[in-house]
Order: sequence, then structure tokens, then C-alpha cells
Amino acid sequence: MLGCRPSKNPIKIDKISEDEDLGKTVDKGRYQRIVGKLIYLSHTRPDIAFAVSVISQHSHDPKQKHLNEVYRILCYLKGSPGHGLWFKKSDKRNVELFTDADWAGNQDDRKSTSGYCTFVWGNLVTWRSKKQSVVARSSAEVEFRAIALGICEGIWLKQVLEELK
Repeated sequence: MLGCRPSKNPIKIDKISEDEDLGKTVDKGRYQRIVGKLIYLSHTRPDIAFAVSVISQHSHDPKQKHLNEVYRILCYLKGSPGHGLWFKKSDKRNVELFTDADWAGNQDDRKSTSGYCTFVWGNLVTWRSKKQSVVARSSAEVEFRAIALGICEGIWLKQVLEELK
């Protein structure tokens, strides 16, 4: 992949649907090894976390289109060296929490994805993106679930910081 053209984003906006032609089955072991390395890398590169979570859902039976999405992430990584988590000294001593969700974003099962990120003293310390376990009836319900998930993380983080003084 050293000679590939860099990509501007790690994943296409249109998601992979199960009813389209996905191509031939590819080497499952190779696919899983690459995805495993990308999962490890996503711990310090939150910008690829969503794309990696999408491709990892197809590790049980990878097809050529799924492998092409993996290659797209690798092309994105080539075009974005130096991106990642940077920690800086800050004068503000507060904790911030942000949440968001998409309503019925998965085309196959109509489930939503919610996520949050927390900043301590201006530095990103925790983040998560997860597909919700149930199909929501409204966008308000999806947002409420995302906020509840984020508040649980915020309470835990507050307790940790109190213990550390």
C-alpha cells in the first residue's frame, strides 16, 4: 500500500448493504489480521474508529467490497500522517462531555449508533461509538439513549478524578 493514492476520508458515506453484489469471498485470516491492527491503531486515532467498527462487523465472512473499504482506510492513513491524540497543557480545569447519535443509520437492521467523547482539561481522554441494541421509534429516543450513555461515562470519570484528587 506504499504506492497508493491518499484518501481524504476513511469511509464512504453510503454504507455497505447486504442486498448488493459484494464480490468474491477473500482470505478471512488476512482480513482479520488487518482489521485487528486497525482496531489497535484506532485507540490513538479516533478519526478512524467509526470506519474500523463498520468493517469489523464483516470479519466472519469478508467479501471483496469489504476488503476495498479496508484499503480505503489504509489510503486515508497514508494521507493523514501526524494525526492522532495530542495532549497539551491547559489553564482550564473543567471536564466536558459531548454526545451524538444517528437515527436508524444502519441500512440493514435500522438500528442507530450513539457515541460520546470526554475532555479533561481540554484533552480527549475517553470516547466510544456503539450500535444501539434496539430499534428506536424516534430521533429523540436515540438522542436520549446517547445522553444516558454519556452521563454514565461522565459519572464514572468524575469519581475517578475525585479519587485522584
